[in-house]
Amino acid sequence: MSTIAQRACLLAPRRIFVPRPRLYATADSDSKPPPSPTQQPPIETFSSPSKPRLYYARPPTQSDLPEIKKRWPLVLALATVGITGWAAFLLFVTNQEKLASSVVKQILQTVREHDGLKDVLGDAIRPEPTWYLNGDPWISGSVNLPAGHVDLSFRLKGHRGSGTLYFTSIRKAKGEPFTPLRFRVISDDGRIINVLTPPCDAVVR
Repeated sequence: MSTIAQRACLLAPRRIFVPRPRLYATADSDSKPPPSPTQQPPIETFSSPSKPRLYYARPPTQSDLPEIKKRWPLVLALATVGITGWAAFLLFVTNQEKLASSVVKQILQTVREHDGLKDVLGDAIRPEPTWYLNGDPWISGSVNLPAGHVDLSFRLKGHRGSGTLYFTSIRKAKGEPFTPLRFRVISDDGRIINVLTPPCDAVVR
């Protein structure tokens, strides 16, 4: 080797060997040996599948619950009142229609002019008012002009007495006039006045 090469080797930095830490496990005298098969933990067995447990308090029994008031009596009472009111309203409207009909007006005009009724009931003959209709009379029966059938009865009152009027009239065919079948007044004392007959023969005792 030449002198120059030797000097270069002498001047070159030398590498220092540093031992590295071991990265693998080694056997130690203090390490415990693995447990033997006889030292295995006990195995727990179950006789049935596991079930979820309650995580909240059990609600009170039925005897502890507050009693709920029954509402059906109140509902039944309200329904009864509503149906009764509606039926009364329909009856009132129907009675007003009969009272305003041309048939009732013609009947009242006839009885006011009949001399036989004046002798029994007196003057100022008019329908007898009722308190539940606010002074209007109650007219029973039906007025069905398109079907050709009229059947009415209502109370009459004069200055001498009172009575009940009955009127029935039919129409045999469409386009023909109505034929009265019954037109009489029965007074409270039992006398019968036939309005269809002449006044001299109208009163029947």
